[in-house]
Amino acid sequence: MRHDRTVHAKDGGTPLGSEGKRRSGPKTSLPAEPPIPSFNDPKNGPLDEAADDDDEDEEMDDEAAAILINNLHHQAMGNQAAEPKLEPTSPQLPLPAPTIVEPPVSTFGSGQMSLPQMPWDSLMPQSLTDAQGRTIATGNMQPHDPTAFSATNMVDSHPVQLPPILEQNLLSSDGLPNFNTTMSGLGTPGALSPFPGMLGPVSPVDYRRSPGPSQQLTITKAPQLTADEQWSRIHENIKRLDLEVALLETFQLPSRFLLNRYLSTYFNLFHHHLPFLHPPSFNPTEVAAPLLLAVLSIGALYSFEQDQAFMLHIGSKVLVNQFLQKKENFSSRKCPLWTMQATLLNMIFASWSGDPKGLEWACSIKSLLANMVSGNRYELRMRTEARGYEKPSHHEWILDEECRRSYYAVYIFFGMSTLTFNHTPSISYNELDTLELPSSETLWSLESTDRTWQDRYNATSIITYQEAHDRLLSGQITRYSAFGTRVMINALFVEGWNHQRGPNALQDVVHEHKLRLGLETWQKSLDICEPETVIVQLSAPHKGHPLIFNAMAMYRNTRARLLVDLRSIQEALRYHDSFEVAAAMTNARAQVVRSHEMIKVIQECFDCIEIAAMQGIRWVARTSATNWSVEHPLCGLDLIVILSLWLWRVEHDQEPPNDDEQVMYDRIKNLFDADTADTYGSRLSTTVARLWGSMVDEVVVWGITKLIGESFKLHAQALGGYENSLLRQRNGELPGSQPLAPQALEMQAAY
Repeated sequence: MRHDRTVHAKDGGTPLGSEGKRRSGPKTSLPAEPPIPSFNDPKNGPLDEAADDDDEDEEMDDEAAAILINNLHHQAMGNQAAEPKLEPTSPQLPLPAPTIVEPPVSTFGSGQMSLPQMPWDSLMPQSLTDAQGRTIATGNMQPHDPTAFSATNMVDSHPVQLPPILEQNLLSSDGLPNFNTTMSGLGTPGALSPFPGMLGPVSPVDYRRSPGPSQQLTITKAPQLTADEQWSRIHENIKRLDLEVALLETFQLPSRFLLNRYLSTYFNLFHHHLPFLHPPSFNPTEVAAPLLLAVLSIGALYSFEQDQAFMLHIGSKVLVNQFLQKKENFSSRKCPLWTMQATLLNMIFASWSGDPKGLEWACSIKSLLANMVSGNRYELRMRTEARGYEKPSHHEWILDEECRRSYYAVYIFFGMSTLTFNHTPSISYNELDTLELPSSETLWSLESTDRTWQDRYNATSIITYQEAHDRLLSGQITRYSAFGTRVMINALFVEGWNHQRGPNALQDVVHEHKLRLGLETWQKSLDICEPETVIVQLSAPHKGHPLIFNAMAMYRNTRARLLVDLRSIQEALRYHDSFEVAAAMTNARAQVVRSHEMIKVIQECFDCIEIAAMQGIRWVARTSATNWSVEHPLCGLDLIVILSLWLWRVEHDQEPPNDDEQVMYDRIKNLFDADTADTYGSRLSTTVARLWGSMVDEVVVWGITKLIGESFKLHAQALGGYENSLLRQRNGELPGSQPLAPQALEMQAAY
C-alpha cells in the first residue's frame, strides 16, 4: 500500500481502491527537519496518517501525502545506509563506516552458546563483534566522546572487542555498565530462571540484617582526574621513574577520558573483590606510577580493551623492575608498600590472563613477593610496638590497615594459585599469626578524620589471625569482617591442602575432623558477621558484600577437596592446553566414587550450579564476568568436574542408584528443561559439562576462563563420544563386537 501511494500516486497512477478514500485526523505540525521514522515502532504510528493542514477538517490529498512519504522514506533509507545494519534487539556502538566480515566456523557443536571471545595468545588488535557473531572492523573513535564506551587516544588506532552485553544503551555516563538497563534489556533470563525479579542489581547493605536507623549508607567513589594538568603530572611521574628511557619510546599514556574510565572500572568492578587499596586517599597524581599503571591495566581489562590493558601491564612491570634494580642496598624492609601492591596486581594480571608465559613469569617472582610481605610485616610490627598502648591517628591507622590488607591480599592470591595450579603456598602460617584481621569495609571507607571515625574505631573489636584460626578449629563461632571472613576460608583451604599433600602419618582422622569442624564453624560465623553500610553496586545473587559471595565459592571447593583429589587437572592447567585439561578431566573418573560421603560433596556441587540456574544461565553467562570475581569459575572447575563424572557413573555403572542418589539425580535434572537437555545432549552428565563450559567463556575478562570453558566443552564431547561408542556396541556396529543380549539392553535402559 505504501509502495502504491509513494510511487504510482505521484506518477499519476491511481491508488488502491481501499486507500482511495481520504482520511481525516487531528492537526499536527511537521518539524523543520523530520526525524528518521522507525517503521517497526508502533509508537510512531502509520506514516500515512500524518496531516499537515491548519484546518482540522481539511484533508491531505493523495499526491501530497505520497510525495511526503516518499521523501521521508528516502531520507530514512539514506541515513540507514550510512550506518552499520544492526539487529533491533542488539544495538551496538556507533562506528564510522564499518565493514561486515563473516564469522569463523565454530569448532564446537550447535549447542554452544557462542559469543565473541578475547584471544589472549597474541597482542594483535581485536575487532568488535556483534550479537550474531559477525566481526565488525572498527575505526578510530573520538576519545572524548562521552557516549562511546570503547575508545583510544593512541596515535595508532587499536580496534577493541566488546561483548554484546556492553552495548551503547547499556552504559552509564561514567563508562560503566548500567545494570538497571542491562537487566531490563536481557528480558527473561532463560528457561532456567523462575525468578524474574532477581534480574535487578543487588546493592548489599548488610550480611544478615538491615542497618540500624543511626547507620548512614555510603557509596564509595572511584578516584577521577578532573583537569588536564593532572594527566600531565602522571606523565611526568612515569618519565621520572623511567631512568633507562626504555618505556616512553613505545609507551603512550591514554587520554584523561580513558584513564577515568579505567579507574572507574577498577574501583567499581574489581576493587570490591580484593579491597587492599584505600579509595578515599588514592590520588592518581600522587600514587607511584607503577602502581597506577597496574591499576589501570586491570581497569582496561574490565573495559574489554585488551591492547591497552597489555600495554599498561607491561609498562608497570618495566617501571617496577627498573626501580628494584636501581635501588642500592636492596632489602625487603626498605621496599615501599607500592612495590608490593604493584607486583601483586601484575601477578594477578599475568596468572589469570590465559597466557602460559605470564604464569611462568608470575611463578618466577613468587619468592620476591613473599619476601616483600615478610619485610614489610616486620616494619609494621616495629611501628606498632614503638607506639605502645597509644591509639593511632586516622592517618596512621590508614597506613597500617593498608599494609595489613595488602599482606592478606597476597595471601589470598597465593591461595588461589594453589587452588588452580597446585602450587605450593608461598606464605606460611607463622608470617601472619599475630597480625590483626582486616577491619570492616565501612570503617575502611570512611573519609572523615573527625569523631565519626574515632567513635567507630573505638567500638570495633578486631582479633588476630591466630586467634581466629584457633577458634575455628575448636568450634567457637567468631565475629569478624567480610575481608576477615575471606581470609579465614583461605586459611582453612590451605590447611586442607596441606592435609591432602602431607605424609600419610599426618593424614589422620583427628586432623580431618578438626578441618570439617572448622568449616562448619566458619559457615555458622556468617550469621554474626560485622554489618556493613557500604553499598556495592554489583549484581550478585546474595545479600552481603561480594567478599562473602567469593568466600562461599572457596568454601564449597574446600569441602569437595577433602574427599576428591583432582591434582592432575590442576597440573594440566599450568600449561594452558585445553585438550590436555579435558583429558585430565575425563581420566579423573576413578577419583569420583559413589558413596554416602560423596552425596555430601555432590550437594556442594549442586549448590554451585544452582546459583546460575536460579538466576538464569544466559543472564549469568553475560553478567558474571564483570560482576563476579574470577574465583567463581576457578573454584567451580573442580565442583563441575566432580558433578559431571558422578552423573556419568550413575548413568553408566551397572549398580543401580540408591534412593539418595536418585533423589540427588532428580534434583539436578529438574534444574534443566527439555529444550536444554535436547540442545546439549541426552545425558545429564554431558549437559552439565557443556552448559558450564558455554557459560563461563561467553564473556571473557580473564583469559583463564576461556581455557576453562573450552576444556569443559571438550570434556563434554568425550563423555558424549563414550555414549556413542556404547550405542554402536549395543547395535553391533563396532568391529569385532556383538549385539548386546536382551538382558543387558534392559539393564542399560533401566539405568
